[in-house]
Amino acid sequence: MQHDEVIWQVIRHKHCSYMAKIETGIFCRNPYNVTGICNRSSCPLANSRYATIRDHDGVFYLYMKTIERAHMPKNLWERVKLPRNYEKALETIDKHLLYWPKLLQHKIKQRLTKMTQMRIRMRKLALKTREKIMTTPRRDIKRESRREEKAVKAAVLDKAIETELLERLKKGIYGDIYNYPELEWNKVLDEEKKLAEGVEEEEEEEEPEIEYVEGYEELEEEEDMEDFSGFPSKMSNFNDDEHDSADEEEDDDDGEEQVVIHKKGKRDSRKSDDLGKSKKKKKKRVVVEMEQEDGDVIRTLKTAS
Repeated sequence: MQHDEVIWQVIRHKHCSYMAKIETGIFCRNPYNVTGICNRSSCPLANSRYATIRDHDGVFYLYMKTIERAHMPKNLWERVKLPRNYEKALETIDKHLLYWPKLLQHKIKQRLTKMTQMRIRMRKLALKTREKIMTTPRRDIKRESRREEKAVKAAVLDKAIETELLERLKKGIYGDIYNYPELEWNKVLDEEKKLAEGVEEEEEEEEPEIEYVEGYEELEEEEDMEDFSGFPSKMSNFNDDEHDSADEEEDDDDGEEQVVIHKKGKRDSRKSDDLGKSKKKKKKRVVVEMEQEDGDVIRTLKTAS
């Protein structure tokens, strides 16, 4: 037969394995304790009607114990899963503990509040990134340093052997027939190809040479010809059509020269200035008509003074 008072007297005054006496007070290590304090109202062993809240992997459960199941330790505690929402969890507690003592209901709600706050803090801390300090023994550090030194020496030696063999192969010490690793040989061939391609690209990228040529010889010849054309010749009789066609051709030539002058640079601009001066030097020509007794008309060209 279960008697709560007798059990409490034995536990409190003689011996209890869950009791922890500290300078600040006496605490209880039983996982079903609501407050964690060792007293008559909070002891889960000395109360035949008891309720508490426990956490299983982030999920809260309401545990309830009644005297009707005291003779069945297997089914002693009734477990109810609480929802994650705090308000709905409080409603579930009120529903299942409707006729229980008010003090016990208040303690269970306080425990739910503290556990909810603790779960929120745990989630925030889990999201934060923290530095993890790892300890490495001295033996491992020394061993790794020795291995690194040996690896560096081996790499230097392999590289020296490779360069020496390549130099000998280029000099032809071993003759035409020799056995060598294909990977290293292909690597050397690729490097030589890259060097050759780099040289070709540099040759292509070289800028073209710039040459300077005299450009006033033709203009001087044209000026000389124009000077000679100003003097009247013995055969000065021409038809009107011939004069007109010659003038049109001269105008076309001048227009072509001007177009070329606009397309070229500064050097051609000088040509245009010289051509303008030469045109100014040209003397005006006057057509003189003379009538003879026979009725014939003689036309002559004379330069105006």
